Amino acid sequence: MKNNSNLLFISFLIFLGAGNSLIFSQDLGPDKKESGKMVYQVRAGINIGGFTPIPIPAEIRELSSFNPMLNISVEGNVTYWLKQTPNSWGFRTGIRLENKGMKADSRVKNYGMEIIGGEGERVAGNWTGGVSTHVANSYITIPTLVAYKTNDRWSFSGGLFWSLLVDKNFSGYVFDGYLREGGPTGPKVVFEGDKTASYDFSNDLRRFSYGIQVGSAWQFSRHLNVFGDLSLGLNNMFKSDFKTITFKMRPVYLNVGAGYSF
Repeated sequence: MKNNSNLLFISFLIFLGAGNSLIFSQDLGPDKKESGKMVYQVRAGINIGGFTPIPIPAEIRELSSFNPMLNISVEGNVTYWLKQTPNSWGFRTGIRLENKGMKADSRVKNYGMEIIGGEGERVAGNWTGGVSTHVANSYITIPTLVAYKTNDRWSFSGGLFWSLLVDKNFSGYVFDGYLREGGPTGPKVVFEGDKTASYDFSNDLRRFSYGIQVGSAWQFSRHLNVFGDLSLGLNNMFKSDFKTITFKMRPVYLNVGAGYSF
């Protein structure tokens, strides 16, 4: 995970450096248009968002704190424009390496939980109290989009994305509360003061995910643009046989950054 994050971050810095040197050498003359129907592009951006149930279930009573973390993305894509005119429909696909993560503290009631005891034993039940969650996942994502450009400056896109999970972490700890072992009426295990218990659901994460993506881009020079893409996962991030958390969790992220078109 650390190696992937470093690689993405270094790629992002290289891209920004190249873009910064090029922006001053490009002009956006009204008579300069893309030279062909096939347009290649590299992008670097930041994912801002989190993993959340939709709608928020009654078990989650309060979000105490939230840290979106630094989630880097690097993408190469190709767009096929049907016409070489300022306004045209097109199709876009590519490959994106991206991180999606977050840290969140919340207060819950009767939240499905499986904690890890001091000797490695696992105890499942219903937790009431504080929950601290850390998610740090890396994906290889392929978008399949329909695109439309309204003029030489603005373009919009929408469609589906398909992601393969390549590095994973969904873990955390519980604090300041109690666990009803086995169910809502089970024996009560109290955690007070500084006493905590960890949990780790990383191996229960689903390998493949998919969702919808919509976005826009603004071309501010002949080759450079800035973009924003909003994505929503449609399937549960956990495997179908994982029953501890009783509601579906989905990624909701806004990817913002800059791109260079060839």
